[in-house]
Amino acid sequence: MQTVVVVIHLMIVVVLVGAVLLQKSEGGGLGMGGGAGFMSSRGTANLLTRTTAILAVGFFATSLLLSWMASADRKPTSIMGDQPASQSRSGGVTPVTPPTSGGVLDTLKKADQQQQQKQAPAAPQAPQSQ
Repeated sequence: MQTVVVVIHLMIVVVLVGAVLLQKSEGGGLGMGGGAGFMSSRGTANLLTRTTAILAVGFFATSLLLSWMASADRKPTSIMGDQPASQSRSGGVTPVTPPTSGGVLDTLKKADQQQQQKQAPAAPQAPQSQ
C-alpha cells in the first residue's frame, strides 16, 4: 500500500513541477517576462492556476498520508533496552563496580587540593624530572 502511495505522490510532484513551469511569468525577475507564448490566453492561465491548486492539495494529502503510514508501525521503545533488571554473571566476568571515592570530579578536586597544599619554594629551583 505504501509503495502505491509513494508512486502516486511522485507522479503528483512531477506534474506539479510541470504545471508551475508552464505558467506565465508575472515578475520582472532578471528582466525576463511574459512575452507571447502558446499559453497567452486568460482561460489557459485560469486552468493552470486551478490545476496547480488541485495538485498542491494532492501533494499535501499524500505527504500527510505517507507520514501517517510511516508512523503507524512505530511502537514506543525504551532507550534503556530490553535487558532484565538483574543480570546473570556468566563466563567468569566480574561486573565493574563504581568507584567509592565519588568519581572523577572528586578525584580532580583532591588533586587540586594537593597542589594547593604544596608551598611555593622560597628560592628558584631547577626543574626536576618525575
